[in-house]
Amino acid sequence: MKTIYLECNMGASGDMLMASLLELYGDQETFLRTMNGLGLPGVEVRSEPSQKCGITGTHIRVLIGGAEERSGDIHEHGHPHGHEHPHGHEHPHGHEHPHGHEHPHGHEHPHGHAIPHPHETGAHAHTHVHSGYQDICALIMGLALPQRVRKNACAVYRLIGEAEAHAHGVPVEQVHFHEVGTIDAVVDVVGCCLLFDLIGAGRITASPIHVGFGEVRCAHGVLPVPAPATAHILRGVPIYGGSVRGELCTPTGAALLRHFASEFGPMPPMAVERIGYGMGTKDFDRANCVRAFLGESSSLRAQICELCCNIDDMTPEALGFAQEILFENGALDVFLTPVQMKKNRPGVLLTCLCAPDKKDELARHILLHTSTRGVRERLCERVMLSAETTQVETPYGPVHIKISSGNGVRKEKPEYDDVRAAARMHDVPFDTVYQAALDAYKENSR
Repeated sequence: MKTIYLECNMGASGDMLMASLLELYGDQETFLRTMNGLGLPGVEVRSEPSQKCGITGTHIRVLIGGAEERSGDIHEHGHPHGHEHPHGHEHPHGHEHPHGHEHPHGHEHPHGHAIPHPHETGAHAHTHVHSGYQDICALIMGLALPQRVRKNACAVYRLIGEAEAHAHGVPVEQVHFHEVGTIDAVVDVVGCCLLFDLIGAGRITASPIHVGFGEVRCAHGVLPVPAPATAHILRGVPIYGGSVRGELCTPTGAALLRHFASEFGPMPPMAVERIGYGMGTKDFDRANCVRAFLGESSSLRAQICELCCNIDDMTPEALGFAQEILFENGALDVFLTPVQMKKNRPGVLLTCLCAPDKKDELARHILLHTSTRGVRERLCERVMLSAETTQVETPYGPVHIKISSGNGVRKEKPEYDDVRAAARMHDVPFDTVYQAALDAYKENSR
């Protein structure tokens, strides 16, 4: 299976991730032509060689009207540096606000432009109107890009918006971004989403994330590293502080990693074909870069959390309702096993399988919607087949086929909901539609 592994020993930011992925993709000219042809006002995306600690890689620059705006990065001795730090703020009113941020970081270009007003052009003709999530998503959905790329980009912004909403204690609809809602930040997120799509890896994993340590200055004052939004996005993800002072992982980088990486840990066994180096702007005593590996891995391993509890005093209807709630909130599977409990009472063992980052939320729902007073949890590893979906045409209409493969195994299975709907509509047996879908897939495969 084609696999991307992202090594985040010096954190991650949008432009560093984009540069590392661009080196994996290889066709810089086509990518830059696509990004510069999106119609974003005054945008020019450039890639240029960059060297850190003797290692050569790529740095991405985003120019707005010919200028690259930089914010003030306050070093521990007071020296300014450039970096992006996306902070969202609640502003229910609609008028403009002065821009007064200082952000001590040093990976990606700063995002000081708000989405321009249609009547303003030029290098300095940007406004400081704060842009909400809906404004940014509308901008992204209007770009001439594949639908899945646009949806991924909006989902990344949603993670950032939810993190800022949590930090400020307001609904996400009231969060208005100072830097993250800017044109150059849109380029970072959209560029990464496009490159992930172009590379087409079936598996994306990442190392534990170095977040740095110390403090960061923003409009609200001095905040600890990782910043609250970054820390919220990275809940459940392995992070560490290390010995590098400063903010190494930005909210943008955190959101991209959280959205695309299926697991965080050591590099999986893989035959590496390409290596990409995405360089930051600051210089440290170690290479300031994200390193990306592209290659083939033979199996798909992932962590999964198992939540379980014993229940002997609930009705079947109430248990069924609890199952529905768990599925609605992201459970991968929920099942009941008959057990014999103390005092010879028959009961059930409720088991909920979920991604590790969902375990706290789902454990709360188990405690809320069942009679249990405690939930057991354990982390497991599972070996999986990779999955993709295609659609075939049958005499009974279109049917999606789920294709699973890996470790020398390949399986095809028509989607149950499609088969059931077609069988009902045409008043034919379920197996008739099922077999027709398999036959159509095999014919297409020839």
